[in-house]
Amino acid sequence: MDELDKLDDATAATAFRSLVRHLRRRTDAQNIDLMGLSGFCRNCLADWIVEADPAIDREEARRIIYDMPFSEWKAKYQAEATPEQIARMEQSIARNETIDEELDEALDESFPASDPPAMTQPGG
Repeated sequence: MDELDKLDDATAATAFRSLVRHLRRRTDAQNIDLMGLSGFCRNCLADWIVEADPAIDREEARRIIYDMPFSEWKAKYQAEATPEQIARMEQSIARNETIDEELDEALDESFPASDPPAMTQPGG
């Protein structure tokens, strides 16, 4: 079990809320810079909320993250992206895809060949 999975939901939720509140205060941290450095941004957090609960639509999830409509936050705080920022973001997104592929391959390789057919084949 991953150490992260050992966190109880209340602790994880509190940490998540702290992260979101921190990002709300740090309006100087542009989403494009977050994407370029870490491969995720505030919009990704909103997307992950929707993935966790599809009953929440994308705009509501963004309102949760930004504490205002995204269009309002964008007008107040989002600067025009430079070509350098866009290039870093694109490289970072490509890195995310590479990491995802590597994790998928590692997962495929981690299943033992000795698993009974009932565990590895539908209807087996």
